[in-house]
Amino acid sequence: HGGNVSCQVFQGVEGLLCPGKLCAFASVVPVRTKKRFFVPPPKRDFSDPEKKARAAGLVAPQEYVERPITISCSGGIFDPYIPPEGDGRFSSLTKEGLKQRAQHIRQSAASQLAIRKVKDYDNNFKARDFALKAQEIYIEAHNCLVNFNKEKLHSLVTERCYPDMVRGNRYKTIRWTFTESLEPPRVVHVRCPDMINKGNFYGQVTVRMHTKQTLAIYDRFGRLMYGMEDIPKDVLEYVVMERHLVNPYGMWRMHGKIVPAWAPPKDSIIKTVMVPGPQLKPHEEYEEMNPEVPKPHNA
Repeated sequence: HGGNVSCQVFQGVEGLLCPGKLCAFASVVPVRTKKRFFVPPPKRDFSDPEKKARAAGLVAPQEYVERPITISCSGGIFDPYIPPEGDGRFSSLTKEGLKQRAQHIRQSAASQLAIRKVKDYDNNFKARDFALKAQEIYIEAHNCLVNFNKEKLHSLVTERCYPDMVRGNRYKTIRWTFTESLEPPRVVHVRCPDMINKGNFYGQVTVRMHTKQTLAIYDRFGRLMYGMEDIPKDVLEYVVMERHLVNPYGMWRMHGKIVPAWAPPKDSIIKTVMVPGPQLKPHEEYEEMNPEVPKPHNA
């Protein structure tokens, strides 16, 4: 009887060590392991997709590089005004000043014909009053540029002039102020060309502005790049104003500027660069080496 008890105990211990024997009718569920290999996809050949498309009977549509155009303004300055050399430096009472005045009178014959054409569409156009109006548009447009008022700037400049004014100013800070007029603005050139078809006239008026302004441009880190805020400079500019005359709702807007060939070069931009320091070893200090820091210079 004692032998039977010991045999049962031995079978119980064996069942704990081998659960398969304890559960004779247990079902075996296979478990799928994760794949350890990678099958690359079939190689695609993009050497000549159009050739394969034609072989498959597919016709690929032809892509045209179309340039967007607008008819609210012209694409350039027609017959640009050529400023006389030395303009703004000679007095009208000197010999050179009288020569320039006589040349301007001879060149104004074509401008008078264009003024008549402009008056056919704009009855209130007067050269003397228009010069003051053009200067107001000029000042307001530059104030909108400084304040990043793009919506109002579109109503003051044409679609051709807008990209030239805002290009490169995204990460910069501009400080511009209009101080005074050294000479009253005056109209020096008027043209009335047509574009696309006959009778589609555009009025272009060149206004001479001799003013005193201040300009300072800072980079995105607040470092001065160009100009000075507290030092005004004399600026002589020839600003072109344009209007689509046949459009009854057209407005005079700034279209561009004429830079004469004899104009002095602009000041260089002050660039801020990082000067690499000396290479230090773990046991050295920067103060002990006392290196000479190079002075900044204009690029």
